Amino acid sequence: MHRRDVLKLGAVAGLSTTFLSTASHRAHAEDWPSKNVRVVVPYAAGSATDLIPRTIFDALGAKAGHTFIVENRLGGGTTLGASAVARAEPDGYTILVHSNAIVTVPAIQANVPYDPVKDFSGLTPLGNVPLVLVIAPSKGIKSVKELVAKAKAKPGELNYGAAGIGTPPHLAMERFRLAAGFEGQLVPFKGAPEALTEVMTGRIDIYFCPITPALPLIRDGKVLALAVSSSKRASALPDVPTTIEAGVPESDLDFWVGAFVPKQTPRDVVAKMQAEIAKAINNPATQSKLTTLGVEQMIMAPDAFDVRIAKEADMAVKLAKAAKIEPQ
Repeated sequence: MHRRDVLKLGAVAGLSTTFLSTASHRAHAEDWPSKNVRVVVPYAAGSATDLIPRTIFDALGAKAGHTFIVENRLGGGTTLGASAVARAEPDGYTILVHSNAIVTVPAIQANVPYDPVKDFSGLTPLGNVPLVLVIAPSKGIKSVKELVAKAKAKPGELNYGAAGIGTPPHLAMERFRLAAGFEGQLVPFKGAPEALTEVMTGRIDIYFCPITPALPLIRDGKVLALAVSSSKRASALPDVPTTIEAGVPESDLDFWVGAFVPKQTPRDVVAKMQAEIAKAINNPATQSKLTTLGVEQMIMAPDAFDVRIAKEADMAVKLAKAAKIEPQ
């Protein structure tokens, strides 16, 4: 056989391999899910970042006939679970569910074993959990304007809680504080329940809290809601303004929970996964459960979500520097 014929056969074989590979990916995407799916959540069971995916993937699993197995993989300030998914097989059967701490953790923590932009593809946000600025009624402050005026009158005296250093609620507080132009003292806590308790007693002045644990206390009058950090008002608290509406420009920060897969996951598989997750979110029964948790809908296309992740990663680094948050 002439060398030219060998080259032709090789080219044909290469085209056939490419065609078969493409056809295989297409079939793989169309069939997703064809088996059980592992969902890694680097947060404790019962947290908002755990309850949201359980609600959505239970609905998706019931429709698809396969189980979405939620694995709470804690450790390393959420980096253990995240890095495990970054290294997983990019076949659509390992999903990471993370809050936007996926971008804030690398901004404040040294030697994080993943890059939020280079190692993951976003599927879609699963929901937005509004952060509400709460204060004890005994403080006598009823608006953001009054709060900022008091904080500026006595620089550095006001203290504010945060559930962890560099978490989205912490950075929401820092963004608000820097935009409003006042100084304060950070008091970190392990979680929202502890911080809320300290606000109710008056030992902590203010705290940006995820809306889910704050709602019962707000409704019972044990804490007062001054504003929400999100870009629009929370459906569960329609009379509470956003921080921007309350007179503090450039102070908004959305606290979302999203789904991710390893970066090399084929784009047609990513598209199919996003479409199926969106259907589950839009299911009326699912929506009812999410609304009870105070979760706002925030579905996005994968490409748009990737762009948002890149922008927020850059913003988190700049915000950490402006707030003088030392690497942990």
